[in-house]
Amino acid sequence: MAAALRSPGARFRWRARALWGGARGAAAGQQDYDLLVIGGGSGGLACAKEAAQLGKKVAVVDYVEPSPRGTTWGLGGTCVNVGCIPKKLMHQAALLGTMIRDAPHYGWELAQPTPHSWRKMAEAVQNHVKSLNWGHRVQLQDRKVKYFNIKASFVNKHTVRGVTKDGKETLLSAEHIVIATGGRPRYPMHVEGALEYGITSDDIFWLKESPGKTLVVGASYVALECAGFLTGLGLDTTIMMRSIPLRGFDQQMSSLVTEHMAAHGTRFLRGCIPLRVGRLPDGQLQVTWEDLTASKENTGTFDTVLWAVGRAPETGSLALEKAGVSTDPHSQKVLVDAQEATSVPHIFAIGDVAEGRPELTPTAVMAGKLLAQRLCHQSSDLMDYDNVPTTVFTPLEYGCVGLSEEAAVARHGQEHVEVYHAYYKPLEFTVAERDASQCYIKMVCLREPPQLVLGLHFLGPNAGEVTQGFALGIKCGTSYQQVMRTVGIHPTCAEEVAKLRISKRSGLDPTVTGC
Repeated sequence: MAAALRSPGARFRWRARALWGGARGAAAGQQDYDLLVIGGGSGGLACAKEAAQLGKKVAVVDYVEPSPRGTTWGLGGTCVNVGCIPKKLMHQAALLGTMIRDAPHYGWELAQPTPHSWRKMAEAVQNHVKSLNWGHRVQLQDRKVKYFNIKASFVNKHTVRGVTKDGKETLLSAEHIVIATGGRPRYPMHVEGALEYGITSDDIFWLKESPGKTLVVGASYVALECAGFLTGLGLDTTIMMRSIPLRGFDQQMSSLVTEHMAAHGTRFLRGCIPLRVGRLPDGQLQVTWEDLTASKENTGTFDTVLWAVGRAPETGSLALEKAGVSTDPHSQKVLVDAQEATSVPHIFAIGDVAEGRPELTPTAVMAGKLLAQRLCHQSSDLMDYDNVPTTVFTPLEYGCVGLSEEAAVARHGQEHVEVYHAYYKPLEFTVAERDASQCYIKMVCLREPPQLVLGLHFLGPNAGEVTQGFALGIKCGTSYQQVMRTVGIHPTCAEEVAKLRISKRSGLDPTVTGC
């Protein structure tokens, strides 16, 4: 034994067995790993790469079930393929359209109108996504992570069965297993024709041809972002929402977002629910909906119906019961503790599939890395889900971090909350004479000095870039007084945050004038 442990490789293998519980006596044909990650999205890949970097034998299994419309994609999960990345690129395409309209004011002599080619845009976006798919494959290979393109389900607490699209089975076992399967868009199955004739965000970014006149059903950030860039690309776009927009976000900010969209071409059907969708002889889709406020039915014709009515976790095909993993009976998400552990101590869940976690790529990535570090005994740090910043990439972007005004009042009481706010006009809007009536910032603070900042909400250009910087301060417990002592960069939109002097309580006009 002593002689065998003289080689560094042998010493590492012995130490790994000691740390991870040793071999489990894999069955014939079964492959054995220290860590098995189910799901090749942002969180799963981050966890797998970190564990492999720290010396563990790691495998990732990933499989994309085609959407009802037949859309499929490569490694990388929702964010890379049908979420953040293609969404931001198409949002940018729409912003460029606005800049083209601004350009003559700045002396550029451009032919008007300037047509847009959906086909060219889609091809460029899809090619970039495919390059990211390839990049993830290369990164896994470089870190010696074994990748399996198989659909996984549990056999027992340590073993997973994977099936290829050709029906070939593989058994994989691991000391620790991470579930990172994310979610997929829901279809409103109670709506006649929803599945046959509608698409979701799983499909919109992979369309080869323009969706044309589009009805977007939903009031989530997915609904508003998609409708926003479709309008910005010159398409006739309508949003149908049953109740409030951006539930869970600050509602004053949400109202300003939709006001801006409505003022710039997006139609809204409020207080309405779809009843059925059918195809007309000319190929168009006829949608029938109920107007809840007027208690009557209406119809309209569209080229595309995009469902954005929520997402469901990808847990149904995992056979979690065979491993004893508990899920929330309502959401079907996996129940986890602060360590990301499930009801089975060596099985973990991260990202969108985990109950009570924000459905955001950066939180899944960080949670995955921290989990890998804990499993490899490199750190005991837990993921902190408080004060996570995010941005809604609507035509006028909305960035926020911390508590909404409603949440702050509910937690601390109206008398203990001070809100500083301002309407402002971005300098780049002035020469082009663009409407800035919805450009607005508010900072939610405790009223008692030094007035701890509870939340920041920014509506305007480059909201994500602005919010990211202030998020650090809020994470570190900054106060209103400290923000007021921060020197702004002039002329920027971000500097307006450091100039918030008017409180709502004062009743004074919060409109910024001059520079």
